[in-house]
Amino acid sequence: MCITGPAHGQSIFKVVPTPDGNRGVRQNSLFAVAASSPSDIWAVGDTTIHYDGAGWSAFAAPMFDGDGTSWMEGVVDISATEAWAVGIVGIYSATIGQAIERWDGTQWSVFPGPTFNAGDEPEPRALTAVSANDIWAVGSMLTSNQQLEALYEHWDGTAWTAMTGPLFGFPLAASADAANDVWVAGYSVGGDFAFLTFSEHYDGTSWKSVATPNVGSGSNSLNGVLALAPDNVWAVGYSTATLKPPQGHYDVPTKTLIEHYDGARWSVVPSPNVGPDSQYESNRLLGITAVSANDIWAFGSYFAASGSENQMTLVLHWDGSSWSLVASPTPKPGSFWDDILYGGVVTAPGNVWIVGSEDPPRQNTGVSGTLVLHTTGG
Repeated sequence: MCITGPAHGQSIFKVVPTPDGNRGVRQNSLFAVAASSPSDIWAVGDTTIHYDGAGWSAFAAPMFDGDGTSWMEGVVDISATEAWAVGIVGIYSATIGQAIERWDGTQWSVFPGPTFNAGDEPEPRALTAVSANDIWAVGSMLTSNQQLEALYEHWDGTAWTAMTGPLFGFPLAASADAANDVWVAGYSVGGDFAFLTFSEHYDGTSWKSVATPNVGSGSNSLNGVLALAPDNVWAVGYSTATLKPPQGHYDVPTKTLIEHYDGARWSVVPSPNVGPDSQYESNRLLGITAVSANDIWAFGSYFAASGSENQMTLVLHWDGSSWSLVASPTPKPGSFWDDILYGGVVTAPGNVWIVGSEDPPRQNTGVSGTLVLHTTGG
């Protein structure tokens, strides 16, 4: 489904003032957000910020300082005195590692994670919680003998433990609605080096790969997943119509991809796009959150048709019958802008927060700035 014209205009979403916790020439993108109440919200990425019901404040998190060598990939918020975040450290270094951090109501601190062999490189990509004593971090790991494995880390209220297994794909997102109903979504790599959609399910005993459809012959990926019930799971990402070697999965334009699991199988659900009016005007969805089964939000970005590589925010809405394109604000651009939405959370009916990054930041002091959109409904 294609829509010609801008995705912006009068929007129920507003840009909320937020701090860029990393001062100077530092990165401040936000990749994930979670909440325990309308007055207790954490957003993490290159920086760490918190909403207390009145405004957003920046907090220091060890090992994550926006220098481009580390960032948080996931966060869960259990209560005002307990939140967890996971991320990757040592990026671009000889050995990549992970960090698990815990908020105790006063500060963030590094928490002991699973023990790995010397030389192993765990990379957690997503975090989801069933309860305070049932939390999953998922990703992949390059072992010391250069083997790629799937990585599942679990918190049982006492300690973090790790399970590894065959790598069927690379998880990018995770969501759980029960202890025996946990989903991850991401991408695998095909024989022609094109990306393919990928999902796995945990049934309370083991993780199993579940087949997902692809659209077109080019690359497909699932970047966000949302488990509402055993027969109601959504995943979002992008698809590409054709594969043109040697471009491989970089072929453009990409289009929004939304898939639904009905308890038996995944199927593609039609979704709208901005344009594409040129080969450059790609659309991609990076996350999803829900008020209810009939009130769901998906978000990401789309590229300018001019080929400038400028990106603008993209928001879609599900009303129980179909997906539609919704106007969303993009902060006032400079000579180049790059506004992307990565994570979302609902804190009360109609109270939706979506986080991401803007470039250039409002202060024009860094590589990227925090971006937070908020609505309490129409």
